[in-house]
Amino acid sequence: MLGSGFADLAFRIAQVALPLVVLQETGSVAATGLAGGAAGVPVLLSPWWARRARQWVDSGRRLAVVAAVQALALAMVPGAASLGVLSAGVLVVSGLLLGSGDALATPGRSALLADTGDRWGRDKAVLLLTWQDGIRRVGMVVGPSIGAAAVAVGLMDELLWIEAAAVLSAGLLAVRVVGERSLDSAELPSIRGSLGGRSEVLYGWIARGTGCLTWFSFTLGLSVIGAEKGRPGVYLAAGMSGYGVGALLGTLVSLAVVRRVSPVPLAAIAWACMGLCWVGMGVWTTPGAIAAFGALSGTTVVLGIAAVSILITRSSAGAERRALLAGQAVVVNASSSAGLLIGGPVIAAVGAEPTLVGSGLLTSAVAIGVLVVSRAGKPVGSGRKGAAGESAPWETAGHDHDHDPCRAA
Repeated sequence: MLGSGFADLAFRIAQVALPLVVLQETGSVAATGLAGGAAGVPVLLSPWWARRARQWVDSGRRLAVVAAVQALALAMVPGAASLGVLSAGVLVVSGLLLGSGDALATPGRSALLADTGDRWGRDKAVLLLTWQDGIRRVGMVVGPSIGAAAVAVGLMDELLWIEAAAVLSAGLLAVRVVGERSLDSAELPSIRGSLGGRSEVLYGWIARGTGCLTWFSFTLGLSVIGAEKGRPGVYLAAGMSGYGVGALLGTLVSLAVVRRVSPVPLAAIAWACMGLCWVGMGVWTTPGAIAAFGALSGTTVVLGIAAVSILITRSSAGAERRALLAGQAVVVNASSSAGLLIGGPVIAAVGAEPTLVGSGLLTSAVAIGVLVVSRAGKPVGSGRKGAAGESAPWETAGHDHDHDPCRAA
């Protein structure tokens, strides 16, 4: 968890610099999201090529090997920039390598944390995953401000080198972590197979995936707005810092909330609120307003993420849980990378502010649609305990998880 937080802090710092480095070296707004977009290709295809590979990442030592590959991919961009050879080809190769590592490292790290939580007691898995997310929020609070300050004094390539070193260090910190060994079987669980019978997880993924798809309007959009207004890094720093502060508040109450509120409606409302906040950012484009809307969206999104996490951790373990976490990584990384791939051209065509408004409306509409569909297909009273004491699937699944590691929802 410490290594993950350290690497994420470096990412938040470097995130301010990366679009500016690419813009400075290539002169193309469309290229600013190219590396991130390319990273989505191996993640998107990972349900096929990574089915056995992701089960291989079941220990800290193996996670460190993957981290070394990720660090190499990250170092390619500042290395090429320092040699004056940064091009679209370099960005694509770097993105493909980084995406391959992410497809294995993201679910692997989360599964190791969840395995550790299982050994501590019931719902400790989701507690650790929630606090992992909470530590990331600390990086959101301080990282963009540090990044903006560094960019202001001319440090851009250096921040990208720091990010590569941090990822490698995070992998080394996890070397001694022990996880649950994968099944020694030719029939390892697939993402699709593990998702069977878990429609609630699917609904949560749809809402979250849409938010990730349109996330580019927040990150790239605010970067472009800052550059156009002659204040590079300031608007993105305001939005990300506000988002981080709100997310920290959400982390403090998330576990208590998801234990009392039906997860699917909670997730849908969370991403609907985030979309409306982006609309506000596009209409009131000042650092103060962006920080305020960022804080509100951060609070709600944490609750949505925790809702999906508790559905997964209570209803799965071992190889099956690793498959589900890999599926979630596919949804998050592939959709956000697809957004980055189209984000630059979209912003270049219509402008950053209209992109924020349109993306926000789309995110909210899909989230509300998920809520309507999920409620329409649910038997009356299934969202809470009935008079006879029946529980909803997310309340009962996993109650005996210490005895049945291959349980289904």
